[in-house]
Order: sequence, then C-alpha cells, then structure tokens
Amino acid sequence: MYRKKTVIFMQYADLHIHTTASDGSDTPSEVVHKALEIGLRAIAISDHDTMDGVLEAERAAEKFNLEVISGVEVNTFFEGKEIHILGYLIDPCNEKFVAKLKELQGDRMTRIKKMVDKLNKLNIKIELERVLELSSGGSVGRPHIARALVERGYVLTLQEAFTNYLGVGKPAFVSREKLSPKEAIRLITRAKGVPVLAHPGLSKINTYLLDLVNEGLKGLEVWHKNHTPLMVEYYAEIAKKYNLVPTGGSDYHGSAHDTCNILGGAVAPFDSVQLLKNAHQKLF
Repeated sequence: MYRKKTVIFMQYADLHIHTTASDGSDTPSEVVHKALEIGLRAIAISDHDTMDGVLEAERAAEKFNLEVISGVEVNTFFEGKEIHILGYLIDPCNEKFVAKLKELQGDRMTRIKKMVDKLNKLNIKIELERVLELSSGGSVGRPHIARALVERGYVLTLQEAFTNYLGVGKPAFVSREKLSPKEAIRLITRAKGVPVLAHPGLSKINTYLLDLVNEGLKGLEVWHKNHTPLMVEYYAEIAKKYNLVPTGGSDYHGSAHDTCNILGGAVAPFDSVQLLKNAHQKLF
C-alpha cells in the first residue's frame, strides 16, 4: 500500500517513464506507487521497444485516482543520430504491433552481442549472460551493459560507461540502423497510436522536423529533464506552429540510475493527456 507523502502534481502528467520491462530499475507497480506518493494525475509507461509493463501498471493503479497511459519508445537511427519516437494510446494487446516490437527486440539482442564482443576485444571482460540477467527478461539495452561494467569495476557510474565505451562514436558503440524515424511513425500510426518526437533538444534534428510532421508526427516532447527553459519555450512555439500535441516527462529510469532518476522531474500539464486522446480519436 502506498503512503502519500506530498501532493504537488495534481494537475500534471509524467508521460515518459521506463520500468524493468526495459532499462528502468523500478517495476511498473513501484512506479505507480511513487506517482501516487507525489500526487501525479497521470503517467505513461513508455519502455524501449516493449509494452510489457503497461498492463501491470494499469492493474496497480486501477483502485486509485491515477490514470495510466499506454506508451512505448521506439529507437530509430537517422544520419548518425539516435532518434526516439514515442507512441501513445496503443492497445498493449495489439498482436501485430507487439510482434513488430519482438522483432525490434531481436535486433537489440544482435546489437548487444556485438557490443559485448567489442568490449571483450578491448580486454574488458563482461559476459553476455550477465547482461541478460541484469535485463530481468525485459527489453535489453546499453544501460544493462553499463550496469555490468559498473559491477565488474571497469567504471564507477553508468554515465561513465556511456562516456568511455557505449556512447555514439565510443569504442564499443554499435549503431541501430534497422528502423528510420519515418518508419517508426508509420508503424505507430498503423497501430492506432499517436507518434510523438522524444526529447528534440537532445536529438537536434530541427531541420528534419517538418519532414516528420508531413509523415504523420502528431506530438512533440516539449518538457524534458534535459530541456533548458529556453528549449521549452522554443519547442512549445514549434508545437504550436505545426499543430502538434505538446507532451513531456521525466524520462524516469528509476532511483538506481545516475541520471533521469527523479519521477516527476519534468512534467506536462494534464491538458496534454486530453490532447493526445483527441489526436488518437481522429485515427478511427
């Protein structure tokens, strides 16, 4: 049973949250309890390339005044950059979409194997089996390799693992070029989901944004932990210009992570939830 500590977000939603279904350290139920403690009105479970955490979160929240929005974060690659597309309000039991996510998870596994091989060739000895154990059967990713590196003492923090080995251009990095942002938008739209560009201030593809809008992009993540106030102001104007739903969230990965470890660290007004629902309704 949760114990309400503070109520500071009664009219806000955190629409970008990761759980143990992918690379977060909190289970979906734990996320729900923490959201209740701080008084959030809505959350979206948006794990990488999986929706496995959505139903658990919905069950955990069903007796409380907390709305759980189904979400997913699809990782894509474009011109040397990782671009993340969020998909909202997709039925987590949509068989065709779930099958496609399983395919993407297979691509993740291939990538992880290659990155572990690269590390081993650098005489950094970590085992694939341990990386998979750290993923707890969820969607495996670079943060799980980073945790293995910390565990073996090769680095002190997860961030150091990315800075030294796993980030773009670093010695063990392997790119994912299987899916483009436009393909992800089409995939989400076919599943009756609302596609939203995640943290545009990090991906820095402003000149490509109009192409994505023309492809069917429906929203823009305006509020994010790593967006400065100037970025928030800029992307709010961009969202208004292109008639995109302004969304936002903390990109929470759990309290065990070095960064993005504060639920509610960035939030969107609850109005964004209704705007996402309006955009979703137009797909039918």
